Order: sequence, then structure tokens, then C-alpha cells
Amino acid sequence: MQVCTQRSWKRPYGVGLLVAGLDESGAHLYYNCPSGNYFEYQAFAIGSRSQAAKTYLERRFGNFMGSTREDLIKDALIATRESSQGEKLRSSVCTIAVVGVGEPFHILDQETVQQLIDTFEIVKEEEPPAEEAVPAATEQDAPTDQASGADQGAAAGDQGASPMET
Repeated sequence: MQVCTQRSWKRPYGVGLLVAGLDESGAHLYYNCPSGNYFEYQAFAIGSRSQAAKTYLERRFGNFMGSTREDLIKDALIATRESSQGEKLRSSVCTIAVVGVGEPFHILDQETVQQLIDTFEIVKEEEPPAEEAVPAATEQDAPTDQASGADQGAAAGDQGASPMET
């Protein structure tokens, strides 16, 4: 195995590792990358397709300080789901460990994790997509007043939109 690190044409083996812990100064999350360097983060994701999870965590980061334990677990599950590329998230492929002030490290059992996943999936399905509501109203308004539609097209053209976009 060491030969792979000694030859220029071989790729070295490496492992990325996320380590979470708690000390007197608070909670810490460290990423130990395959090169051997380590970095501290407040929220992070590693692995294949982790960019979608990182993007979600970056968008939600401002809300983390005021969040409850359940909200943080929900955000972690949603971030994991974001990186699954349409696959249904199941407890058999997801493990949740919790550590916090006054709370010893423990791993949630699969039944509890699946209940949490099911709860969040139901919430996601009940929310109406915002994108579908807006075009429906626009399509209904456009045929009734064609003069105003032409004026809107001219106004859109003035704003830098090409004629093909109106």
C-alpha cells in the first residue's frame, strides 16, 4: 500500500474523516482530508455528491444558532437527502449521532431515524411548489388583455430581455 505514495504515477490512498466533539469552549467539527490536513467547520459534508448538502447547509447556517435539537436533526437529514439525487432517504443508509452540552454521545436507533425521515418527507410533500402557482396566474391574465401584454413585452425589452424571452 505504501508503494502508491512513493510513485508519481500512482494515486495515494486516502480517507476523509469528519470528527465532532465537545469541550469547555463548545462544540467542534473537524474535517481531516486525505492529504492529512485538518480544518474546523461549523457545518460540513463529505463524500460523493456532498456539494448539494454543503450548499443546503450554507443557506441554512444563519438559523442554526437559534435552532432546537430536532430542527438541527431535520436540517442534517434534509442536507443528506439533497445529496441523494432523487433516491428516497431511508434509515438503513443513514445514521444519526448526537452530542451536546449536558447530553452524552449517543446514536439514534433506526426506528427513530425512520420516523424522523417520514415526518420530514410528509412535510415536503404537503408544501405546494411555489413555481407552479406563479405561472398559472400569469397564463390566466395574459389572454384577457392583449394590449397590456404587448406593453409588458416592451417594458421587458427595455429591461434588457431579448424578444425571445417575452
